[in-house]
Amino acid sequence: MKKNIHPDYHAIKVQMTDGTVFETRSTWGAEGDTLQLDIDPLAHPAWTGGRSQLLDQGGQVARFNKRFGGLTLGKK
Repeated sequence: MKKNIHPDYHAIKVQMTDGTVFETRSTWGAEGDTLQLDIDPLAHPAWTGGRSQLLDQGGQVARFNKRFGGLTLGKK
């Protein structure tokens, strides 16, 4: 295995928009730096447990099949 190819992995602090701070390990910045995020833990689905909704329930597939359903890749 090659030596000295991996970035430094160290402890940093992460601060959210509401002032919440937690400590984690990362390759970002230097040891002890504070990363300020623009994520609101009260509204972001990663913290609220919300699930993302599909914008189109099958409509995209139906539209694709309507446009390209008759195409074939070879002779039959």
